[in-house]
Amino acid sequence: MAQKWTNGHSSSILCLNVSKDGMLASGAEGGELTIWNEKGSPLEHVQIQKADDVTSVVFSPIHPSRLYASHGETISMLDTRCLKEPIECFHVNEEEINCLSVNETDSFLAAADDSGAIKIIDLERKKLSRCLKRHSNICASAVFRPERPQSLLSCGLDMKVMMWNLQKARPLWIVNLQEEEANEQSAGQLFNPPLAHSLSVSPCGNVFSCGAEDGKIRIFQVTGTKFEQEVAFKGHSLGVSQVFFLPDTYWLITGGNDGRVLLWDVSNEIGKRKSPVKSIHRRKTKTPNTTQKVDRMNAEFANECVPISPKLTIEHGEKVNWILYAEIKGSRNILVADQTSSISVYPIAELHTYLGK
Repeated sequence: MAQKWTNGHSSSILCLNVSKDGMLASGAEGGELTIWNEKGSPLEHVQIQKADDVTSVVFSPIHPSRLYASHGETISMLDTRCLKEPIECFHVNEEEINCLSVNETDSFLAAADDSGAIKIIDLERKKLSRCLKRHSNICASAVFRPERPQSLLSCGLDMKVMMWNLQKARPLWIVNLQEEEANEQSAGQLFNPPLAHSLSVSPCGNVFSCGAEDGKIRIFQVTGTKFEQEVAFKGHSLGVSQVFFLPDTYWLITGGNDGRVLLWDVSNEIGKRKSPVKSIHRRKTKTPNTTQKVDRMNAEFANECVPISPKLTIEHGEKVNWILYAEIKGSRNILVADQTSSISVYPIAELHTYLGK
């Protein structure tokens, strides 16, 4: 049974984030932003802008009281001790922002928007550093890799997953999920298009997950300047709106439009893939560009969807807008934001048994 955190919002909650000190922030429709304590009581509340929804919130990893929030095309830098006026505002995106990510040195902030662009803000100089423009549709998610402050992953409704280095204007590597879909359809199977909604990177920085509209969860592994799909498995009957790796493990939480929240152990799937990349490179002496090379590789060698069972199933019942893992008062919890104005908190005591803690 979930505990409900209430009285913090009057409309649907769209995003969640937790600071390294355990403070929780939530953003909602109508410009609402709330700070919560560990007991589930609202500490601060502000309406940033009535016309625009708060679509993403992220705490600084260096300054626990510093919070970045996106609303419309604007990013506000706030102090959680006094939310009334932003410390700084950035107006660098041309369309609505969907996702924010800050690197672990708190030096760069990435903002992915509806135009498909990712704007990189230099937080030390407080100005736009670079615009990464390669997605041909909405960029739904962008996330920095741990221990690699210049490395960024992104995905979007163009069904592509990309890896960037901030020093370059072009992506280092691209995987087109549509190629996998085309292979499955040619085999007589029909699925929803794999519009990519969400990304999460494991603490090691070399393994990440992508949730897509076809209900699949895909696990990728990074090697050098490229990444390859390790495994794909059907997790939800509708689109996977959220994926979230737990700290210090290869355990993954997913949330879907089917109203389910699932907990997975993907540790046994990492490193299983036998990559044909080397043989492909030996056969091919010329490639027009990185994108075409990767697309062809995917078309020929896309992994089949393998059966993996969740370790825990939560029938949440509402379409999931955001999921988050947090340790509250020493216990492990999954926090869920949905179409309502409350946050659902699910204790996951099962993890103590699985992880031997």
